[in-house]
Amino acid sequence: MFSITIKLMKKSARMLIPAGIAILIGTAFIAATFLFSNSMDDSLRRQRTAQLGEANYIATMKTNSNGAVSENGSADRTTVADFNLDRVRATKGVKGARVDTSVSVSISAAGKRSNGYAVGTSTDRKLLPVRIVSGDQPVDNNEVALPKSVAKQLGVGVGDKVDVAPISNGSALSGTAVRDVRVVGLTSDPFGVYSFYGGASVLSENVVAAVYGVDDFDHMQAYMLLLDIDEADAAAAQRTVDEVSGLLPKSYGVESRRSVEAEAVRDLSSNNTSFPTIFLLSFGVLALFVAALVIANTFQVLVAQRRRTLALLRTIGAKKGQLYTSVLMEAGLLGLIASVLGVGFGVGLIALVTNTGVMEMMGMQARLILSWQAFVVPIAFGLIMTVLASLGSARSATSVTPLEALRPIELTDTSRAGKVRATIGVLTIIAGLALAGVAVWQLSGMLNGLDTMASDNYSSVLLMSIGGAALVFLGLVLTATFWLPVLMRGVGALVSMCGPSAKVAHANIQKNPRRVAATGTALLIGVTLVATIATGAASAKQTMGEALASRYSVDMIATGDGLKTSAVKEAAQVKGVAATMYAPTATVTAEGVNGGTMSLLLVGVKNTSELAGVMHADLSGVTVGDDTVLLPKYRATSGKEITFGSDAKLRFTAAESNGIAASTEQDGSASASSTNGGVSSSMRLKPVQSDYRRVSSNYDAVAFINTSHFNNGDVTATSHMLLMRVDTQSAGVSLSDVFNKIQDVFSYDSTVSITGPVAERAQWETIINSMLMLLVALIAVAVLIALIGVANTLSLSVIERTRESATLRAIGMTRGQLRRSLAVEALLLSLVAGVVGVVLGTLFGWLGSYMVFSLYGKTVFPFEWGMNGIVLVVAAIAALLASVFPARRAVKTPPVEALAEA
Repeated sequence: MFSITIKLMKKSARMLIPAGIAILIGTAFIAATFLFSNSMDDSLRRQRTAQLGEANYIATMKTNSNGAVSENGSADRTTVADFNLDRVRATKGVKGARVDTSVSVSISAAGKRSNGYAVGTSTDRKLLPVRIVSGDQPVDNNEVALPKSVAKQLGVGVGDKVDVAPISNGSALSGTAVRDVRVVGLTSDPFGVYSFYGGASVLSENVVAAVYGVDDFDHMQAYMLLLDIDEADAAAAQRTVDEVSGLLPKSYGVESRRSVEAEAVRDLSSNNTSFPTIFLLSFGVLALFVAALVIANTFQVLVAQRRRTLALLRTIGAKKGQLYTSVLMEAGLLGLIASVLGVGFGVGLIALVTNTGVMEMMGMQARLILSWQAFVVPIAFGLIMTVLASLGSARSATSVTPLEALRPIELTDTSRAGKVRATIGVLTIIAGLALAGVAVWQLSGMLNGLDTMASDNYSSVLLMSIGGAALVFLGLVLTATFWLPVLMRGVGALVSMCGPSAKVAHANIQKNPRRVAATGTALLIGVTLVATIATGAASAKQTMGEALASRYSVDMIATGDGLKTSAVKEAAQVKGVAATMYAPTATVTAEGVNGGTMSLLLVGVKNTSELAGVMHADLSGVTVGDDTVLLPKYRATSGKEITFGSDAKLRFTAAESNGIAASTEQDGSASASSTNGGVSSSMRLKPVQSDYRRVSSNYDAVAFINTSHFNNGDVTATSHMLLMRVDTQSAGVSLSDVFNKIQDVFSYDSTVSITGPVAERAQWETIINSMLMLLVALIAVAVLIALIGVANTLSLSVIERTRESATLRAIGMTRGQLRRSLAVEALLLSLVAGVVGVVLGTLFGWLGSYMVFSLYGKTVFPFEWGMNGIVLVVAAIAALLASVFPARRAVKTPPVEALAEA
């Protein structure tokens, strides 16, 4: 039977190609997923150990099996001198040694400043955690190698001089600044070890010690010794390791780079990469599931067309088991060949991505890392899915007698099988609707203040809604054989009025409802998922946008000690920024408010009109005069109401290290004192309130006083703030554009921070858009396979209807009309399934949005016209393209020759 099976496959090769392409895409996706995961693991592993430079041995503190430091060691008491660095370097077999030291620094030149990170230098360049890409590493005193980005920002190069000062969260350390430090090189950070800081500088030993706050480099705290040991002779290398170990502090030991990397890989595989790998593989499985529908369609028609051949085989002695095995063997060979090609395609794709620098643009140094899983899993999965998809067809091939097989009959489900499927499908839909309904009811009760299941176990209620949606969709897929052909028939009846081609297409669709349902279901799955994700993303952006807007009264705020008036003026000119207010600020503490204390940020304003120009709040009837202070009604940190007595006033007293402190008193007035270089003054302010929200989340409240108090010395300004009102509609720009341009304006100083709803919303939308692009790209694989299924269905229909097409041509139908009939048939298949998928996806997206985002504010239920429209247009265009080759086949055969075919 093997030789007969091979001959049957060759004869039907054209029909098997679309099914093979579907398998190829699915298996290529799975193989690429494994290879991408391998590359990501490798990149993360190298990033995790890149701080070790090219050291092949590392001396660190010993730990026991529980991770605790052994032998009562303490890294806090270890200094550079404890490592006996000179003796270690003099040890035979040690080619280089470097104690790992680091410090946060502020580097300035010509009035420009950049905050960042610096590491101590090394005589052996290989042991540095960053690469020297220009010049040399620091060796002598007062030398530094700067990151390329920092050098560009400061406008300096090799040979220029900079000042290096200590920083820690913006506050000075006990260390001292070192001036006129010569730039001897430029660094790069290829593995992103210090990407958060924009790279790392390399400092000479005297500079890093001074900045750290010690008088000698040997007195710096240190936690790790990096070693470059000659490994040409394994035994000699081990003797070197043993000798070096004897020179280390008592609680330290030496381990190889390989063991450190192995530990990093174990950590990554258990914590970081399992989720993305499983997440991506789920889409590969989805793609193969959709491919299985295409395969099942193909083999159903193959068996139907071969009935006469199978009957002849039965008459000459072939047994049912042999026919059954033949169909499965054919499916297995198709699955094996397509899967192997798919794996090859997946390997080639990842090799292309890793070798063309695409991953480097994403911040990852990726290499092609092959593994057995990338070959075995997709081939096995593709082979199994193909065989499983052909089981029904194989069973149908043996379910008729030779005499029955000589008659061309349609493969259909038995009445009993249809009733069972319908019953299971309907029950599944009912169960899913019930679960989703209960989940919505429970969450709604919780939001209305009732004690429900969602109050105690929200995650269970969320899973209940997800399970309900999944059951509804599964039930619809199971019953698609019944309801999808009905929809096709209804829509086709309307379309058939458009002419002979449409009428023929409508009639052809009705001839095989089972195949139509299978093809439509394959497309339905992909479109539903796209619509669900698009709707959820749109709802997330709109819901979170409104929630953020309701929590803030100022669109965007820039704060920081480094605010320059020139940058403030430049920010006011950014397109989309409608108004700005630049104001001095001071931090205070209020005592006696609501029976407790409250941290305040005092902001100086000229008048209420200036404040109303940048704030979304009702300030009518409110004045900020010399004797008043404006406060919000609710705390920014807790949301609790801020209350005062009817005759309460604010009394300010000196507090902490900056500004002033405030407290209430009930004497009908308020007195205040502030410290300003030892000068003390008093002021009497009456609190007035308005409902504005969260100007700054770092304080309980932001209070506004007249700027005259800052001008006359009543209050000392400790910083400044720029408040901005954004109007993107009038300017015709996006929130992200405005946010990015404002960030560029203040990029000269990393201590300046941009906050407010525009900033948070822009960041939120960036995350959502990135995830949306990734998910839609992944699901597009399933949609592509489904569209291949449409082309396959049309091709099979053309082959089945060879005589019918010839008859139509013989009675006067032109080639163009025949082509149009197939195009209309493809459009009906894709658009009906697509529209149903959009409707279902929108409903599922609304359900998910309500279950997730109602916790943050009033949920918005949008209809994503843009994405859904694109999906339907793409499906329509792809369907038309899918009809081209079947149409060419249909019109290529002359009518007389087609009528003569058996």
